[in-house]
Amino acid sequence: MMYDQTRAQQPAGQTRGPAERRTPGPEPLLPPAERDKIVLRLRHALNTFADTPREALEEAESAYDEATSQLMNALAERRSLLRAGWQDQAPGTQSDELRHALRQYREITQRLLQL
Repeated sequence: MMYDQTRAQQPAGQTRGPAERRTPGPEPLLPPAERDKIVLRLRHALNTFADTPREALEEAESAYDEATSQLMNALAERRSLLRAGWQDQAPGTQSDELRHALRQYREITQRLLQL
């Protein structure tokens, strides 16, 4: 283990663990509870395939349809919120606010392209 000079110079009780040092990632597109439901349905389909292949495929297709539907709804809602944040503002709107909106569009578009 290497000596961490920065950590050693911090007052006692103020060292940060690895989780505290990380910056939070982007907000999930689907709420975790909804995502978990879809994952469980897909697992169920995979686990029942040997006994009932056609029903398992129908369940997997249904989970896929649900995921894409929820994703499309979440993306439409996100777009609506982003647009509302900049579209109705006066032409002299602060460039920082517009830059923030542009960053959000870039982030979500890049996430979509990585799917």
